Amino acid sequence: MSAEPLTLAQRLARQIDAGGPISVAHYMAEANQHYYGTRDPLGAAGDFTTAPEISQMFGELIGLCLADLWMRSGSRQNAVYAELGPGRGTLASDALRAMGSTGFAPQSYFVETSPTLQERQRALIPNVFHRDSVGGLPDNAPLLVVANEFFDALPVRQIVRTGDEWRERVVICPDEDQPDRFEALPGYRRVESGIPAIAADAPEGAILEIPLAGTAIALDLAQRIARQGGAAIIIDYGYEGTAIGDTLQAVREHRFADPFLEPGESDLTTHVDFTMIGNMARQAGLRVMGPIGQGEFLRQLGIDARADQLARTTPARAAEVEAARLRLTDGNAMGTLFKAMAWVHPDWAEPAGFER
Repeated sequence: MSAEPLTLAQRLARQIDAGGPISVAHYMAEANQHYYGTRDPLGAAGDFTTAPEISQMFGELIGLCLADLWMRSGSRQNAVYAELGPGRGTLASDALRAMGSTGFAPQSYFVETSPTLQERQRALIPNVFHRDSVGGLPDNAPLLVVANEFFDALPVRQIVRTGDEWRERVVICPDEDQPDRFEALPGYRRVESGIPAIAADAPEGAILEIPLAGTAIALDLAQRIARQGGAAIIIDYGYEGTAIGDTLQAVREHRFADPFLEPGESDLTTHVDFTMIGNMARQAGLRVMGPIGQGEFLRQLGIDARADQLARTTPARAAEVEAARLRLTDGNAMGTLFKAMAWVHPDWAEPAGFER
């Protein structure tokens, strides 16, 4: 009889027992790879709900924004639609339908590693091409990229102020009898480079997050758009400017959970540093618009008019449509915490929705 396979928690506990503490970034990467690779986490039966699942209006408006940008930039026939971390494919399905209504029908590429989610995506968009990374996207065509709640799930390095120095924050398994419970604490490794000036007077125990994975992906993507043409729209929850603080959080069954309990069984995220993302695009030579609040972005794209239209054509859904509009745009819901940013090739027009 074969032995029961080890859980992720058990494998991590063995790693730590054999090689010592692991970094928070390593822990987060392992946890999210397992989490997204073994389930569909979205919707009422899952752990969280994203904007495209709330209303078709979200994807439709992004699709029309990209179609308008494409037309005002010369209607290049070989432009492709690419989405990073597309979930179930709901956003892309709505966006591509809206694009098609304007006569724009681009080939679609998804950067997705989860077999479970790939299957759901193919059910909605049968002719989509899947790639494991940004590096697998076409290199001979303009890219129209959407990244909605993608960067927040990438692993971040955490360093913690300890006395007069900064140290790597690491993860241990403090009790061998509880291999599914972990703990984060300052490690022994001293960090001396890459500390921003804002951190000089940080108090004892302060945590600084360094999004190394997000930085690398953002720069790779920006350099591709700079070479090939196109634009990217990035929507996520986060902040502008370097900030001090621990933003690592876990969500399970639509509630906040302990990120260090049962790794791989909840969604781990951190707040996105939009200044970093924008700087990668500028470094590559792109123009950067935003970030602005998601609510302002969607209002400028016409969500109020679209909601009115849906309510008139389907009166039985009027209350549902209005509730979705408010959830997406209101400052007490997703309207200000979630932000939108655009990167654009210098030869392309500026996308709608980012007027100040």
